[in-house]
Amino acid sequence: MSGHSKWNNIKNRKGAQDKAKSKIFSQLSRLIRAATKQANSGDPKSNPSLRLILDKARMANMPNAKVQKAIDVALGKGNASQIQEIVYEGFGPGGVGMMIVALTDNLNRSSSEIRFALSKAGGSLGSPGSARYMFERNQEGEFIPTMKIPVSEEDLVKLMELADNLRDNEDVEDVFLACDILEE
Repeated sequence: MSGHSKWNNIKNRKGAQDKAKSKIFSQLSRLIRAATKQANSGDPKSNPSLRLILDKARMANMPNAKVQKAIDVALGKGNASQIQEIVYEGFGPGGVGMMIVALTDNLNRSSSEIRFALSKAGGSLGSPGSARYMFERNQEGEFIPTMKIPVSEEDLVKLMELADNLRDNEDVEDVFLACDILEE
């Protein structure tokens, strides 16, 4: 009869619900930060895209503290001034170069979470300069791959799953891959 206790069932169900909420909240936080940066305003009255995202956040029961923190991070206010943009370089399955852009207030936490996600998917976190030569940065701050590594469809699926897992992290803003599908 192991695994049939009421407490264990509640714990597992609540854990799954919390994980789903966390994923939604991190996506909404990212959208709030982007809308606030784009209009350079945290006021929903003067920023219609922010107003729309805040309505979605209310519908998802996102706490006001998290909403305000996302706005402060985008505007660089309060404790958010300690937030830094860090670019991590890594390699995914098939040796594909990756650039991971993160906004964080805790470098140790972010790097360990990113390292764990990469190693779990068969990749590794690289040292500075190890993957940057495969990319060029444009004016918007996006990394454009200049060198693409051919990968199989199987590796491409793994890479997309890894990129999604990395984007689920609240600190990660975006993930750029230097890959191209292998012609067979």
